[in-house]
Amino acid sequence: MKNIAVLGSSGSIGVQTLNFIAKTKNEFKVCGLSVNSNIELLQKQIKQFKPSVVSVGNQQDANKVELWCKKNRYNTKAYFGIDGLNKVATIKEVDIVLFSVVGSIGLKSLLKAIEAGKNIAIANKESLVMAGSIIMKRAKEKNVKILPVDSEHSAIFQCIGEEKKESIKKIILTASGGPFYKSNKKLSTITVEDALAHPTWEMGKKITIDSATLMNKGLEAIEASVLFGVPIEKIEIVIHPQSIVHSMVEFNDGCVMAQLSNPDMTLPIQYALSYPERRKCFIKPLDLIQTQKLEFYKPDFKKFECLKIAYDCARVGWTMPAVMNASNEIAVEYFLDNKISFSDIASIVKTMTSKHKIIKTNNIQKYLEVDENIRQQTVNLIEERYI
Repeated sequence: MKNIAVLGSSGSIGVQTLNFIAKTKNEFKVCGLSVNSNIELLQKQIKQFKPSVVSVGNQQDANKVELWCKKNRYNTKAYFGIDGLNKVATIKEVDIVLFSVVGSIGLKSLLKAIEAGKNIAIANKESLVMAGSIIMKRAKEKNVKILPVDSEHSAIFQCIGEEKKESIKKIILTASGGPFYKSNKKLSTITVEDALAHPTWEMGKKITIDSATLMNKGLEAIEASVLFGVPIEKIEIVIHPQSIVHSMVEFNDGCVMAQLSNPDMTLPIQYALSYPERRKCFIKPLDLIQTQKLEFYKPDFKKFECLKIAYDCARVGWTMPAVMNASNEIAVEYFLDNKISFSDIASIVKTMTSKHKIIKTNNIQKYLEVDENIRQQTVNLIEERYI
């Protein structure tokens, strides 16, 4: 039995992870959970999985959860904030920590878990974008495995296997294209409802907007560069609307390996938690005859400017990807609140990255300071220029 902690248990990946664990028989024990504010769902999860430690966003909710646990005779301790996330990430008996919190908030807890020697199932791409080289270096020093949960990176991980990175000619990262890759609609007229209508995947709001701008694929390209130790120039993005081929790897001898399955996050979640074993999976089997066609297109870097920004930031490196990530998170929040237009997201990120003076450092605190400063500067920019 593997002991598991799930940071972000109320989000799409967290919920699907727990649904998968519930279907297994005595293979996994849930020791820790964290949510931000969805206390009602957390209470249901405590009732079902009986974790020893949980974390919530604020002290008032932590007190509420702890009283509820005592009343219902659950031996669960409740904490809050960053300290609470750290508690869940470093539970002594936990073997693997699944990070599915959205945004950069999980970075400190991720590093704490690595320092504690926990293997990591990573579904939080923002931390790797912000400070990927530091994370991978710490993981190597602690002999900790970083197992990707994103379907694309899980596919790459499975394709590479035991191959050395020197044998990789390029990584071919597939993208569904979101709702607008074939649309002639003017980007500035796209509504929040339009952008949230993803044609293939059911995801949280932030990642769905990132998928619509293709920033998500830019983040994933940087994440792939970090995880697999290849330069950004060796990562090619192709639009694949069927979302059957989850990614491919071309090797120096011309061989191209791909991982295919129906679009269902259960498979990469299960593979990360069960690695290196392959277990029977509760998803619909792939029927290529029924699928009939697999299409691939070049992405439009002019239309989806966030992709170009991501590649440019990756080439610069150091603190530049952190700036891109922080400004994008703030811009997406404002778009979801109907305060800026869809096309403003790329413009805002471009403005923030173009004026940033990079800091060449391996000090994690500097990256956190840059993240915090850029968030405030982005808020100031939006309030002054767009509202």
